Amino acid sequence: VFNAKTAELLSHHQVEINQKFPKEGWVEQDPKEILNSVYECVEKTCEKLKQLNINISNIKAIGVTNQRETTVVWDKTTGEPLYNAIVWLDLRTQSTVERLLKRIPGKNKSFSKFKTGLPLSTYFSAVKLRWLLDNVEEIRKAVDDGRAMFGTIDSWLIWSLTGGKNGGIHCTDVTNASRTMLFNIHSLEWDPDLCQFFDIPMEILPKVRSSSEIYGLMVCFLKSGALTGVPISGCLGDQSAALVGQMCFQDGQAKNTYGTGCFLLCNTGQKSVFSEHGLLTTIAYKLGRDKPVCYALEGSVAIAGAVVRWLRDNLGIVKSSQEVEKLAAEVGTSYGVYFVPAFSGLYAPYWEPSARGIICGLTQFTNKNHIAFAALEAVCFQTREILDAMNKDCGIPLSQLQVDGGMTNNKILMQLQADILCIPVVKPSMPETTALGAAMAAGAAEGVGVWSLNPGDLTAVTCERFEPQINPEESEFRYARWKKAVMKSMGWETSEAPSNGKPK
Repeated sequence: VFNAKTAELLSHHQVEINQKFPKEGWVEQDPKEILNSVYECVEKTCEKLKQLNINISNIKAIGVTNQRETTVVWDKTTGEPLYNAIVWLDLRTQSTVERLLKRIPGKNKSFSKFKTGLPLSTYFSAVKLRWLLDNVEEIRKAVDDGRAMFGTIDSWLIWSLTGGKNGGIHCTDVTNASRTMLFNIHSLEWDPDLCQFFDIPMEILPKVRSSSEIYGLMVCFLKSGALTGVPISGCLGDQSAALVGQMCFQDGQAKNTYGTGCFLLCNTGQKSVFSEHGLLTTIAYKLGRDKPVCYALEGSVAIAGAVVRWLRDNLGIVKSSQEVEKLAAEVGTSYGVYFVPAFSGLYAPYWEPSARGIICGLTQFTNKNHIAFAALEAVCFQTREILDAMNKDCGIPLSQLQVDGGMTNNKILMQLQADILCIPVVKPSMPETTALGAAMAAGAAEGVGVWSLNPGDLTAVTCERFEPQINPEESEFRYARWKKAVMKSMGWETSEAPSNGKPK
């Protein structure tokens, strides 16, 4: 909960959502658990507000922000999900992508680039939805019976929070729609030709709205019932929300969010810029029904915070995420170890699904501290690759990088990032930038009007700066070695491999 006048964070609560990995490369979440985590967070945040003697009736609007691309199909008559949510970095759709590619002249992955801004990849919702239609009998039947609804997580939440099976609103916003591969980012409508290509029935798609308008009113399931009737009036995919929360409203302003993955977005204003260097063209925001749409260039890295989670949960070399920072600090270098965490293939700028994770440069001297350091360095090198691509596409190199997201609390990581980019890294002292962006969109909506987005009214944010501390030659040497490691990670997986009873 934010103060609409000062943008100050008044109260918050968070819950980690379980990821399920039913097979190698598969990543799922339970849509009901996601919804319940929202109720829990709202309940707990309201309790904290009461302890601060802030009246909950002061809450004037609610914004939603979500991991984009994650795909849910549910039954509108029962309100129940028909399958787990397939998470954005899930790889099960690799064979779906290959099958679809065969239908495109010259197997051109960029066939829809000028309509959608996206390459054909396992990453986007259309192929996940295609997989669900091909593989889940219950979903096929629900589509035939006219009971199925598709959405990214924002749609599932807004529908559920505005009444669900009793009149819930089935909608999404332009930023989330622009990540499905079914949406024309120029006409701002679902594209009939793309829906036909993926063979997706248009009647299951949500209505597309702007990122800042009243979608519906909250129907409460809280013990206190306090938020009933409050408008839900902001909706932005997480990366767009962070761009808004970082106040990147000018052409050429950029931010990098360090979450599960890493996402660098650069505002290109009212013109869509198409990348020659493996970046995506995406919708940044449309802050009102009658407001212009703004576009962004985006570089996406699949694995950032997830590499720390992997060191913790899979290798068990740390008990907490904070410990990685401690291990890395003890050695201050990777001693020539390079870690390419291509667990879900490589995203930007390579778009290489055949890549797999590798750790190389190991010697008898290597220990877990070096691997922890190399893991953090990997996040920074991946960001550098995207930044290089962005500088080439935009023609104006960034003079500093604005950052946010959970991993930015790691000071070693932030210093490393400045060293590897050779430019300052600037971090706002309030890290919840994504939530702030959703709050701004909700508060500024017509009919709510408690938050002004006029540049003169925006509060200047206090920041921490990290200046580069190593010489550029060393930085270049390490970056060149990293690129060599990336080349070694490619072409690892082929879908033609003999099965031996193991998952491909």
